[in-house]
Amino acid sequence: MTWRSRREALRAILSGSRCARPASVYDAISMRIAEDLGFEVGMFGGSVASLAILGDPDIALITLSELAEQMRRMARAAALPVVVDADHGYGNALNVRRTVQELEGAGAAGLTIEDTLLPQPFGEAKPQLVAIDEGLGKIKAALDARSDPTLVIVGRTGAVSITSLEDAIARGRAYEAAGVDALFFTGVKTKTQLEAIAAATTLPLVLGGPSDEISDWDYLSAQRVRIAVQGHAPIAAATQAVFDTLKAVAEGTPPKQLQGLASSELMEWVTRAALVQQRGTNFLGLKK
Repeated sequence: MTWRSRREALRAILSGSRCARPASVYDAISMRIAEDLGFEVGMFGGSVASLAILGDPDIALITLSELAEQMRRMARAAALPVVVDADHGYGNALNVRRTVQELEGAGAAGLTIEDTLLPQPFGEAKPQLVAIDEGLGKIKAALDARSDPTLVIVGRTGAVSITSLEDAIARGRAYEAAGVDALFFTGVKTKTQLEAIAAATTLPLVLGGPSDEISDWDYLSAQRVRIAVQGHAPIAAATQAVFDTLKAVAEGTPPKQLQGLASSELMEWVTRAALVQQRGTNFLGLKK
């Protein structure tokens, strides 16, 4: 599967009639596992990128080059279409252009550009948004930057929980008019909020962290939600597994008594060991 075919696969999800459950992915192994399990789309969140690359919380410390290089590694490992959380585009609208160019070259199927004021300004404890005109400028820059027209550009706003539902709708409508392929809303908690957004817009919707009230998949599909992000449990599970294993080793547990390890069969599968062995035979003359 080429990078363009990944983007076309993402577009098929967005133009479909049902809401997809995305896989939270953050490295080559998680990409391959998600693909092998049959996920249609992956989400590479800013929080998991910061954890996987820096070991830091999601406070906008990661750089564009670090994010793009991790996406490049992931795209090499599996053909799963991935939507990348590009945060605020790593600066102003001109920086957004560079962000789109780098992530397009790294194999992203789509990316989100949001209107949150990042990094967190001095003296402001609560999240802030940039002015709608500045957010719109970033969206226009993102659309202008892509060289592959199949790359999906998603306009994102957290205005529902930061300013108001009315502001969120105004921002969504502005980004829609600019030409984005989908709209991403975070902070939507009620059916009233979601239905107002769906009624005021026409594009496919992406939701971040839908509440229990709106988490019925048939309901989400009926409201034109095509991707609903349900958090990033895999990296938390992996962290707990590594912690437990290293703790057991530190306490003297013999290797054969360690619990919760992947089987040799699973490790060989996710590392594509048989394929690598075949290549060794074909190209190096190695005997099986």
